[in-house]
Parts: sequence; structure tokens; C-alpha cells
Amino acid sequence: MNVETARPKSASTLSLSSDPEAQFELLQRVREATLSGSRPPAAPRSVISESWQRSLLAHIDPDDYRPPVVYQPDEVEDVRAAHPLQAVLAPMRELLVTIADESRHVMIITDAEGTILWREGPAGLCKMADPVGLCEGTGWSEASIGTNAMGTALAVDAPVQIYSAEHLVRTYHTWTCAAAPIHDPDTGSVLGAVDISGLLDALHPATVSLVNATAQLAESHLRRRMAWYDERLLARNMTHLASLRGEPGALLTSSGRVIAAEPWGDLPQRVRIASGVDRVLLDDGREARLEALPEGYLLRLPRTSRVASRPTLSLSFLGEHPSVALDGRELPLTLRRAEILALLAMHPAGLTAEQLALQLYGDEGNPTTVRAEIHRLRTQLGARVMKAKPYRLDADLDADFLAVRDALSARDVKTAAAACTAPLLSRSDAPAIRAERDQLVAAVRSTVLERGDAETLWSFGRTETGRDDLEVYEELTRRLPAGDPRQGMARAHLDWLLTEPA
Repeated sequence: MNVETARPKSASTLSLSSDPEAQFELLQRVREATLSGSRPPAAPRSVISESWQRSLLAHIDPDDYRPPVVYQPDEVEDVRAAHPLQAVLAPMRELLVTIADESRHVMIITDAEGTILWREGPAGLCKMADPVGLCEGTGWSEASIGTNAMGTALAVDAPVQIYSAEHLVRTYHTWTCAAAPIHDPDTGSVLGAVDISGLLDALHPATVSLVNATAQLAESHLRRRMAWYDERLLARNMTHLASLRGEPGALLTSSGRVIAAEPWGDLPQRVRIASGVDRVLLDDGREARLEALPEGYLLRLPRTSRVASRPTLSLSFLGEHPSVALDGRELPLTLRRAEILALLAMHPAGLTAEQLALQLYGDEGNPTTVRAEIHRLRTQLGARVMKAKPYRLDADLDADFLAVRDALSARDVKTAAAACTAPLLSRSDAPAIRAERDQLVAAVRSTVLERGDAETLWSFGRTETGRDDLEVYEELTRRLPAGDPRQGMARAHLDWLLTEPA
């Protein structure tokens, strides 16, 4: 059988039934007709037809195949221990295994090649999965076993759900599965996939959303671990960067990611490192020296007479998840450092350690604690961006909360309402941040209610700062014209706010 004959001659769009049996029969007829080259009752989904073609090119037999054994049972444990997903197994298990037990599914986690490393679920279902190779140590890439959620999710680098006869190999037509790839937040490469598999009538269409959420949860945990390792690398090796005494250089992770530099804007976000070399060639043609550290590298650059351009510091601090970027490169950020940056942005002339301690902690603030945190932040940003005595920012600032302030000062009500999408550093308890947050929201709210038109009021009401504001929605129901469809939406939201417990 060749790929050309596996393409349907013509067909209508496939519509999957909510009835598992009817769906199974339709998918079987679609598969048989498509693979034989005749006219199917409906065209297979594009993700399926493309996967079938890749699988057939890999010489997968649709009627008789089993996944290869990549690791023997006594090898799996060592492979697991060395795999990065071992570190995030617990939160994935917590999210999925209970659901799997209750709904007759198995949870599966693979490596980047599609080899199953973990499988957990009801004992009875696992016993049914063993004979068909749905167990630890077997390979489930498309090239190994054809179209399946794990292999196809890895092939297309996206969440995938495969229903019964959409599996290329007939053996798995009684199974339905959903999988999503998991990425390394450091390099962006795929680490593996998380999958939920069950029998024909067990898997809900929304399961693909669940596995995708689980993959994102795993990536979030990996990102936090990466930030922790970055912090440790900085803490243990800041003296190496400081010892350069003005010579351009940087601290790199073992993968070549730049986490601190002096000056920052003079380097790429990542440096390509080859094993066993002590020199690297940067993208701009400069050669740099590498010095191995216990957990990374010190990069040393030759001095140049070139005057660096003024750096740009971008602060996105409205909401729960603040971020900071220096010359377009996002930097690791803790909440405390975001608070310090916000305070320095609000005080261009600078603040002393004592002033910062008071604004961060109140009367109980300890300047020594603040100095230690600022020292780490200054190492991360570079002395060119963050000056001392007093501490201040020397960069072109692009801060979302300052943009709201500027719009209010310019009496630009529409811009202020649209820009104030969420409260400033909403997780912060620092006294000065809380005060600024409350004042900013109150100023935007009062300005919008007093001087804003219906459009501006609607824009504000759709933001996190305005969506639970009873007075805003009362005003909207009065100001929006009766024929405006938003009038009904505003009234429904107002009714909801009125019935919500205080």
C-alpha cells in the first residue's frame, strides 16, 4: 500500500457522533475507504490523514503491528531517574491519576522520542493495556506504531485526541486517547508527552483540554525549578562576574542561556556551547572565552571602544504574573524584585536601602535584607542599568502602570481605561505597592465614571479592575443604547453581581 492510495478521492467533512458506537462505525468506514483509495463517507480530520501518511511512509502495517520494546523492565527505573520529567511527576500525578482511576483511564508520560516511561491507572485497565504494548519501556512514536495520541502530539508539537479507528493500527481501535507535548522552558525543546488513554466509551472530548492543562502545569513547575537553579547559580558565582572589574562578560547556564551580564544589552539571549571548547563565536562575529563553573560558565569578552546604546527596561506589572525585559530579553523575576523595580520606577531620583525597606516592609523593614536582594538584582541587570547611592534605574523605562499614570495626567480617559487591565502587582503586600495599586485603580475608576463615555466605560468594565464593579455596570446599563447588544450583556452581568454573596 502506498501513500497516494491512502488519500480519499472525495468526501464530505467528518462529523463525529456523541454516540461512541456510531462514531466507531463511522471512523472504521472512513479508515477502510481511505486506506483502500476509495471514496470514504467523510474525509478524515487533517491531523489524522497527515499522520496516516507519515506512518505509512514509515512502513507501519495498519493491520498487524506492536510497539517495539525500547527499554527492558529492569532498565526503565534508571531511565526515569535521569529524565527531567521525573521532577514534575508529582503534580501531574495529582491532577490526572485520581481522574484516571475514577473514569477508567490510564495516565502515561513519555520521553521526547515517544517511549513510555510512566503508566498509572486502574489495575484492571493496566492489565488490558499490557498485551497491546501500552506499558513502560515501549516506543509510541509515529515511526514506531503509527498514528496515536502520544506519537502524533510529539510529531505535530501540539495537543491531539485520537478516537478509536483513527489509530492507524487496527489493534488499537477499541482505545481512545489524548496527549499533549511538554516543553523544556530553558531550551524550548520537547521533553516528552502526557497522555490519557481509555477504552472506546470512556474518554470525553474535553480530555484533550485536561492533558494540555497538565502539560502546561508541568512546564510551569519546570519554569519555577529553572528560576531556582538560576538563583543558585547567581548566588554561587556572582563574585566571578564582579571579578571582571568592568571587562564585558556574562554568567551562563550549562545550556548556554545568559542569566547575568555586564553590560546586558551587548549579548544574545543564548550562547551556543560545544562540548570541550573554551572559546565561542558570537552571532556578531566576536570571539569570547569560556571558563567552566560548577553549574555553568563565565563568558569573557574582549574590551571594545564601542559606546553601547541606552538600554530599555520594560516592566509589565499589571496583574498576577509580572514580567521584566531588558532590551527585549525577558529576565527571571521574583515578586520581591518586581516590587523593588516598581518602586524605583516610581522614584526616578532613586531610593536608599532604608527608604526601600520602609516601603517594602513598613516599620519592621531591615535595610540589610533589602541590600542583599538589590545586590542580586543589580548583578542580574548590570551596574549600567541599576545605579547605587542611591539605588536608581538608568534606562529608558517602558512600564505599563506608568503608562496609566501618564494617560491620567494627560486627561486621556480612553487610554487610561484600556491600559489599566489589572491591579498593580496584585499578589504584593508591600505597603507602598498596595497604596499605589489602590490609588491607581481608584483614580482610573473615578475618571471613567465621571468623564468617560459608554465605550470607555465598557472597555473598563471588561478589565480585571472593572469587571466586578457594581457601579460600573449600573452605569453601563444606563448609558448603553437599548438596541446595543452589549446592553443585555451588561444587564446580565449586573444581575450576576447583585446575586453574588458579598
